[in-house]
Amino acid sequence: MNVAAYCRVSTDKEDQLNSLEAQKEFFEEYTRKQGYHLVQIYADEGLSGTKIKNRTGFLRMMRDAHEGIFDMVLVKDISRLARNTVDLLNSTRELKALNIDMLFLTSNMTVMDNSEFMLTIFGALAQEESSNTSKRVKFGKRQNAKKGKVPNRVFGYDKTIGDLFHLAINEEEAGIVRRIFDLYLHEGYGTLKISNILNREHLKTKNGCDFSKNAVVRILSNPLYTGKVINGKQEVADFLTGKRRDIAPEEWLIVERPELRIVEPEDFEEAQRILRERQEAAHARKGSSEGGMPFGTLIRCRECGCPFRRMEPTAAHPEARWVCSTRYAKGEVPCGNRAAADEGLLLGKIREYFSFLVGNKERVRGEIREAFKRKYGSGEENERQEREVGDRLEKLRANRRRYVDLFDEELITKEELKLELNSTKREMDGMERELMKVQERLAMGRRMDGLIEKMFLELEQLLSAAEVTSELLGRSIQRIIIQGDGKCEVFLKLFEELGHVNRGNLVGKFKL
Repeated sequence: MNVAAYCRVSTDKEDQLNSLEAQKEFFEEYTRKQGYHLVQIYADEGLSGTKIKNRTGFLRMMRDAHEGIFDMVLVKDISRLARNTVDLLNSTRELKALNIDMLFLTSNMTVMDNSEFMLTIFGALAQEESSNTSKRVKFGKRQNAKKGKVPNRVFGYDKTIGDLFHLAINEEEAGIVRRIFDLYLHEGYGTLKISNILNREHLKTKNGCDFSKNAVVRILSNPLYTGKVINGKQEVADFLTGKRRDIAPEEWLIVERPELRIVEPEDFEEAQRILRERQEAAHARKGSSEGGMPFGTLIRCRECGCPFRRMEPTAAHPEARWVCSTRYAKGEVPCGNRAAADEGLLLGKIREYFSFLVGNKERVRGEIREAFKRKYGSGEENERQEREVGDRLEKLRANRRRYVDLFDEELITKEELKLELNSTKREMDGMERELMKVQERLAMGRRMDGLIEKMFLELEQLLSAAEVTSELLGRSIQRIIIQGDGKCEVFLKLFEELGHVNRGNLVGKFKL
């Protein structure tokens, strides 16, 4: 008999990995004594038994089961397979449908020979054990949090491996932290400019990377620099799914550690106030052309693919301009796109493009329908294909039922049934995918006229609006691409909604 074995350990610690190797040796010895042919050992290291979707070894085993390469799966204990009763039942049912048995060695129980009731009882016990383990781990973490457990890796501090409660200030890094606060509070620099200053001086983060805007914000926002160790901001809400929930700030566990202070609390609070004010100002500007964000993140750079950002008006450039964010932050080495799009000019060109579309509705409708037909065929062709694929699927289903009946009547063997069912399933899977694509094309074709009319309505609303906002533009525009020579392309959302049809002459093209 061809058999497979599955084993799992829940952590990647050395003793657990040794246990995993012991499990593998056990299965090799067991199958040799039983006279089985061990096809494959599937194993997962350091993964919880409560979530099957994360276990690559288990998922590979289930895929191979459909290929019919083994007749039985050996598992040492139910808890090694799954600590989630639903996952346990679903996986054993799937194997049972493929006529693949499963043997749990510690209880000497097989799936085929036992009712689901017994399997559910054993699975529920394994799940309850996992629940109790989760509670013990949560309790231990909370006790450590009350004692002031410190994070593993924070810029400005050094930590001894294995020491949960002590940090030592790294004076070199602490100097950089103080400088970041000084640049932000007293020099008036923004977080992006601060990161550029640090990078020009070849300073690195704890992980040896360049400083980014977000890295600077994280430093400015970390209360640890004031000597406060904060734990308990989140906890696992459901041990089966691993989902976490936020804890209310008044329930956080805060331990004062003055010896870890790098920044004075007053400076830290002032930094939080400025961060909040700048964030609120950015939110207030978003979506308003008067506030400066009519394009949001619609504009993309042809060279590097990153969004353009808005440059506020200056004495030298009284009109707001949009430039590549990569070039602005990192210079011309990562991106050579020098284009600077005047906001008013770009809005004017887009209005001209929309006016052309609205003024030539019949032509535009016709071109869109022809483009759709060239890519996906006519409605009649797709309906005919839907019928043909549906008929073929029904024949395959009937053929599958016939072979099951032949097996029930003992006219064919289990191996012959399995071979035919696997072959039929592969063909049916392909036909079902093809049917789904055909039905999607038919659905798009039926929605096409409505989508076109919706597009014209949105274009007319924008053309008549006194103020152009990112919300208005985003209804109709999928993206705007700007090249280094100032050439601009505007792509409508409609083309994506219709399955990325060839846009032809309907793409807005102009030079700024």
